[in-house]
Amino acid sequence: MKTIKVKLTFLENILGTAPNDEEIYANYIASKSPDASTISEEVAAVGVDEVTEKGTTVFPRDENGNPFIYDYQIKGFFKDACGMLARVKTSESSKLKAYKKVIDGLVFAEPRKIEIETDDEITICQRPLRAQTAQGERVALASSEQIKAGASITFTIRTLQDSLVTTIKEWLDYGKLRGLGQWRNSGMGKFDFEVLEEN
Repeated sequence: MKTIKVKLTFLENILGTAPNDEEIYANYIASKSPDASTISEEVAAVGVDEVTEKGTTVFPRDENGNPFIYDYQIKGFFKDACGMLARVKTSESSKLKAYKKVIDGLVFAEPRKIEIETDDEITICQRPLRAQTAQGERVALASSEQIKAGASITFTIRTLQDSLVTTIKEWLDYGKLRGLGQWRNSGMGKFDFEVLEEN
């Protein structure tokens, strides 16, 4: 088993992804979660701020009120990165077969709650969402909490297959082009990374 401790520093603002309505969030988590015991924990971490609109996506908070992201969001980023990089025939990712199963079963991020380190105030980002439908173009307003560029997260990645280390670094390097969180296509959540420790 290999472990890599990394620090990601956000080059662009990162947006919160959790719904700010406990009932909606609980139903969603219940539909996705294999472990019912984690539902109440995740719902409690989101909370419902009476000042923020229910339609605004937020960052979950720990017991001290610090924003964080969950470990599975890192895995989600890895799957997104690998899926795109697999199209580049010279990439390490293109060599992986059934990459989603590989990431689910052989690559792990720790701790479960990865604190976002920032000295800046959390603000709100509002933007239009456009969609082409059978009835024509539809426009809605999306609202999310945002943390300014310069914030960072530090976590450990474990892999049960040593040969995946180079591929994992390739995924992390892709973060300069496509980041974490919502509205990634606009450049939100882009990051740079550094390896702090490798064993």
